Amino acid sequence: MKANTITIDLAKNVFQLLGVDSSGNKLFSKRLNRAKMIEFMRLQPAAFVVIEACFSSHYWGRLFNEMGHQTAIIPAQHVKPFVRGNKNDKNDCLAIYEASRRPNIRFVPIKSEAQQEVLALHRMRERFIGCRTQCINQTRSILSEFGVTIPQSHAQFKIALVDYMGDNTIRPSVRLLLNTVYDELEQLNQHLALIDSLIRQYNQQSPAAKLMQSLPGVGPIIASAFSAAIDKGQAFQNAKELPVWLGLTPKQHASGETNQLGSITKRGDRYLRKQLIHGARTVVSHAHKKNDDFSRWINRLVERRGKNKAVVATAHRLARLMWILLAKGEAYQPQYTASA
Repeated sequence: MKANTITIDLAKNVFQLLGVDSSGNKLFSKRLNRAKMIEFMRLQPAAFVVIEACFSSHYWGRLFNEMGHQTAIIPAQHVKPFVRGNKNDKNDCLAIYEASRRPNIRFVPIKSEAQQEVLALHRMRERFIGCRTQCINQTRSILSEFGVTIPQSHAQFKIALVDYMGDNTIRPSVRLLLNTVYDELEQLNQHLALIDSLIRQYNQQSPAAKLMQSLPGVGPIIASAFSAAIDKGQAFQNAKELPVWLGLTPKQHASGETNQLGSITKRGDRYLRKQLIHGARTVVSHAHKKNDDFSRWINRLVERRGKNKAVVATAHRLARLMWILLAKGEAYQPQYTASA
């Protein structure tokens, strides 16, 4: 009999497969290595393949689609409630199947290689920035043991570093370390400059990134990250779902007539949420200089709720505007009411 649904528990080398027919009867349960699993899936008739969202899941999704299957990626948090008994590969496969049969389940859109390429640039960029920050902080703490203090600024640190490299009052071994630190920072800055140039090149070829950059506070970094992560926003049915996915909506605890809202949920991609909040902080800082509707709404919010809450609310609104621009295919235009 033909397996209508095949669920696969992904791993590095050994994969667990479960085949189920249209009536829900189990047809096979196999444990195969990487090469045999690929060969087995090529020989299978077209089926609905369900895998769990994890590392390499988008690669396998693309590969199974090329074989003629219809692949769906299911979020891991939707699978966990259906795991019965002990935690093992067979039960995980069964849980993936059970979760995929739910009527209101949402699957993860399969990313293209171009999207994952841009996201890889962002991951490497984040790591280089972290390495640069660690290097600066460690050097500053070492110099403080010798009575040397440097202002907390990357530009000021670089200027001071060059001065202290030639200071004979500092011990020779420490000056040698400063030379090493200088070379390391130069190399990290070169890596970051290369990645930024590649991101700008991607934005020039991406219509979605161009639309997003028309928004205030959205620059090349934010636009490329969001366009690579959500593409055209087709995974969301309306503008409200994007900020919910980003974790920018408050936690709700409701029972009967009691409804309490707390801090934001912080779900979804931490990196995307962080970048959008940084962009929103810039918008809030310059809102008092402008007179459009968005800026006046921000100014009223700052007066009423404070700057920090206004920043998060602005990020929430920017996310909704992103989806609207992608859905309409139009660039952002500031709005001015007659009363303004």
